[in-house]
This record gives sequence, structure tokens and C-alpha cells, in this order.
Amino acid sequence: LTAPILHSCSSMSNHTRERVTMAKMTLENFYSNLIAQHEEREMRQQKLEKVMDQEGLADEEKRIRRSQHARKETEFLRLKRTRLGLEDFESLKVIGRGAFGEVRLVQKKDTGHVYAMKILRKADMLEKEQVGHIRAERDILVEADSLWVVKMFYSFQDKMNLYLIMEFLPGGDMMTLLMKKDTLTEEATQFYIAETVLAIDSIHQLGFIHRDIKPDNLLLDSRGHVKLSDFGLCTGLKRAHRTEFYKNLNHSLPSDLTFQNMNSKRKAETWKRNRRQLAFSTVGTPDYIAPEVFMQNGYNKLCDWWSLGVIMYEMLIGYPPFCSETPQETYRKVMNWRETLTFPPEVPISEKAKDLILRFCCEEEHRIGATGVVEIKSNPFFEGVDYDHIRERPAAIPIEIKSIDDTSNFDEFPDSDILTQSGTPVFISAGLHFL
Repeated sequence: LTAPILHSCSSMSNHTRERVTMAKMTLENFYSNLIAQHEEREMRQQKLEKVMDQEGLADEEKRIRRSQHARKETEFLRLKRTRLGLEDFESLKVIGRGAFGEVRLVQKKDTGHVYAMKILRKADMLEKEQVGHIRAERDILVEADSLWVVKMFYSFQDKMNLYLIMEFLPGGDMMTLLMKKDTLTEEATQFYIAETVLAIDSIHQLGFIHRDIKPDNLLLDSRGHVKLSDFGLCTGLKRAHRTEFYKNLNHSLPSDLTFQNMNSKRKAETWKRNRRQLAFSTVGTPDYIAPEVFMQNGYNKLCDWWSLGVIMYEMLIGYPPFCSETPQETYRKVMNWRETLTFPPEVPISEKAKDLILRFCCEEEHRIGATGVVEIKSNPFFEGVDYDHIRERPAAIPIEIKSIDDTSNFDEFPDSDILTQSGTPVFISAGLHFL
């Protein structure tokens, strides 16, 4: 289309030539995007048909499912045409803060709907590795049409920040819940671990590995049920997984001997006192990371089950098994887990619970889940769990919600100037969670 124009404008000025070239690129990108969007719609339609055939649905059920899918596609196209920016949202309160930004409770001005807005400073995320993690989070949040994954509705950016408009879960996160409690009962632990098993399995079925399963990333909805969040953002993932980072730390730091001589109650108190600071640091905490992830010789989805075992230990004991005064000491303990994974005799724990933790936290080749999630779900610790209806039943610890913008289950954070530094949004990508 534009080739004849370029051919006939040899006498044009450089400025004009640049304008023509830009027009050519704009047209090419426009039609390329149209074709890509059409192909994506076709793929989604084919995927729907394949799933319905696999489920053996009757014709009427297929008609209803196709109709629902068509409505979602229409809504998605409407949102793609919508240009959203900061001016469309009213900031209500800061509800979370991490190494690369913060999370705010916001309200969309035209609809009154409440969302969690994740704000990420571009200057702090310049490394390609972090950009990759941003894309990973967007990909999984957009692809996962699941009750177990936090939904993402829109995303946009300006000169200073990236913005993800997410589902607001008023129950807070598991880290905050565990900091409020000394320990959880085995009944409550069974409930949360069982739900997290289903949540992790839902993303594994999509072909994703989370790699950063920890209490901070287990959010609770208005009824107290679990949803997975933070697929590689805000938590210092870039350095927390690098073996060399811990090897290169200054090893003249204070010894961990004092910590080791504490009883379990003192350990829990020390852990909880330092926990919030670890969550905010650019390093993050290595407590929940599987040893094979540190080794960087290749790992698979089984690393997420190791992390779940660490969380289960923390729920029942009051602190994770490898916690220490320093990150490098924690790393050393994780790598020497055969000697360091022990249970304090003064904290009562059933043999079923202890066995499952040791099945999660062991060599890859012997780890539970290697043959599939059924192996985990049928473990004796989960006896009596109704997996098919677990989300419909009351949660182990009920959540009290007084209003749609209730933030009582979140910590208090001082306000910041992260939004006042922003310019006019220059790009918008609206996405629905089913895509």
C-alpha cells in the first residue's frame, strides 16, 4: 500500500520521508494486529470446542457455553477500544508495598467498582529479567480463567510506572494471617493446604510454574478462600533465585548460633518480627524456594510442591523450617535440608502432617506430586476433604467484610508520592481474565 508512495517521494525532505515511513509502519502494525487478534479469537474458539468435546457436553450445554464465550469476546473487544488511565480511578488507600512498587485500593469513577491497582516503577525494573517477569504475570493472569487465580482486568502505563488493575481480595494475604496467629490447627492447615494444592494444580495445567509460592502470594477472598497471586512481581524474584547471590554475600555477618539456641516460641517471635522487612526487600526471602531452583541446573513444576511443604510447616510450627538471622544462612540450610529439616519436640504435630511435609520437602525424584496431583490429593493428611465442593463450603477461618472497600485485613501503610510523579498514560492494554 505505501511502497509506491515511498518510491515516488525521492525528492522529499528527510522530515517528510520520516513521516511517510512512520505512516507505513503504523498501517502495517494496524493490519498486523488485526490479523493477530483474529487468529487469537479463532484459537480461543477452537480451544473451547475441543474442551466441550472432551467433556462430552450435550448440544444444549454447548450452545449455552458458546453464547457465554461470545459475550466474553464482545466485552473484551469493547474494553480494547476503551482508553483508560489514572484519571479513571480514584485512589482510596495503600494496601501493600514491595521492592518495586505498591498496591492501592482504587475505585473506578464511572462504575464505582473497586479494584487493587498494582503500581510498578519502571526505573526499578529495567533489567530484562524483570520485564520478563512482568510479561509472565500478565500472561498467566490473562490466560487463567480460574477461581484459583487473581483476575486481571486492565493494564496501562505512563512514563514512570506500569499499572495492573486487579481483582481486589478483601481477605488480605496468608502472611498477614499467619503473623496474627501463633500457629494454625491441623484442621485449618488441611483446608488451606488443600485449596492451595488445587490452585497450584490449576496453573500447572496451563503449563506454568509459579516458582515463588509463599504466604505473601496466597490471597484470601471475601469468604476466606485461597487465590494465587504475584507471578514474579514486586517480591525481588530476580535475586532471590540466584545461587551466586548468596555465595557472594559478606560471610562475616553475625553467626546464626543465637537463633539456633532459641526455643520454638522465641524463634516464632523473631521470625514474625523480621518477616515484614523481608517481604519489602529487593532480595526477598529464600525460605520457600526449592533447592533445585537455586542450583539453576533445570527444574520443573515439582518445585512448587516443595514450597507448599515449607508453608505447611510454618502453619503448624509457627515459623518456616529453614529460617535464620541472615539470607545466606537460610540458603545454606535449604541446600543442606537433609540435616536442617527437623521438627521441634515441644510443638505437637501429627505423624500424618509430618509425613506429608517430608513428602513435599525431599529429593525431586521422590517428591509427592511427581506422578500427578492425584497422589497429593489422596494423601492421608487430606482424609475427608471434598475437593469438588471445597470453595462452596465455609472457609476454616471466616473473613469479616463490612463494605466493598473494607481494608481491615491489610496492614496500615503510609501514603506515598508514586502517583503524583506520573505523567499522562501513553499506552493501554485492557484484558479479561479468560483470554
